[in-house]
Amino acid sequence: MGDVAMTVPVLRALVLQYPEVKITVVSRPFFQPFFDGIPNVNFYGVDLKERHKGFLGLLRLFSDLRKLNIDVVADLHNVLRSKVIRTLFALSGKKVAATDKGRAEKKTLTSLTNKVFAPVKPMVYRHVETFKQLGFSIDLSNPHFPEKATLSQEIISITGTKNQNWIGIAPFAQYDSKVYPLDLMQEVIDGLAENKNQKIFLFGGGEKEIQLLNQLQDQHDNVIVLAGKLKFKQELDVISNLDIMLSMDSGNAHIAAMLGVKVITLWGATHPYAGFKPFNQPDDFCLTSDRTQYPLLPTSIYGNKKVEGYKDVMRTILPKKVVFSIQSQLTDTTEH
Repeated sequence: MGDVAMTVPVLRALVLQYPEVKITVVSRPFFQPFFDGIPNVNFYGVDLKERHKGFLGLLRLFSDLRKLNIDVVADLHNVLRSKVIRTLFALSGKKVAATDKGRAEKKTLTSLTNKVFAPVKPMVYRHVETFKQLGFSIDLSNPHFPEKATLSQEIISITGTKNQNWIGIAPFAQYDSKVYPLDLMQEVIDGLAENKNQKIFLFGGGEKEIQLLNQLQDQHDNVIVLAGKLKFKQELDVISNLDIMLSMDSGNAHIAAMLGVKVITLWGATHPYAGFKPFNQPDDFCLTSDRTQYPLLPTSIYGNKKVEGYKDVMRTILPKKVVFSIQSQLTDTTEH
């Protein structure tokens, strides 16, 4: 999800700077709402369960896409499936380019021996390079973000009308090594909830996560669990209206960033140097685990590798620091 969200600011800039260009985004149907409202961008949903399943399905996908009279192909995913499609386009005489994911540099960044602790090029700027190969120079120095979504009555019936600072919290990630300990997250939520001029929305998915979110809500009347109550598009509308989002190194961070929302991120086994810092966010919005205590950090690019003795790295990020980082970015609504 984060990978797809990181393409959005690049495509927004591309269509603004090249208004004559028409783009077709090819991805899973679930992600279509990311691209709603971007001019000159059409969405083509891939049917990986039936029509486009397996190798024959990829051939059908190529055949289907050829009918769209595509001139150039930018492979922003650069995995086996997308390689097949771009190769077929190249063989048919079309110009193609693929995003270099910088795997070698990332490997040295996370190596447990001979580590090179230096930032690698962010993924967003790698996508910019891909389009440059195709003849489109994109400037991201003055990014354009969508207007805040107008909330439907259905959403407002859950969120209430906005007359406070709205804080989003997405406390989960795909891997445990990227998840802030829940007892510390409870301290963060309790600290934020003390200020009644703030409303906190908890994001997640699945029954297990919803149960944990309900525990984190802990009787606070200004903390609302959104998980399981809204459709994906409705969640995006709420996120666009947040004043700030607190997220792990996960998809929600990139979703908030693509919508122009401030994002504070917490980093465990992974690190913003790996190129996945949310777009257009200052470095001090990334709260990282202590490398003096845990010098092998980062130990993983995606959080899927475990290193003995590194289970508790995120406990070095103090809840009061997280609360302060959020509060310092908010204006006091009592002033209005």
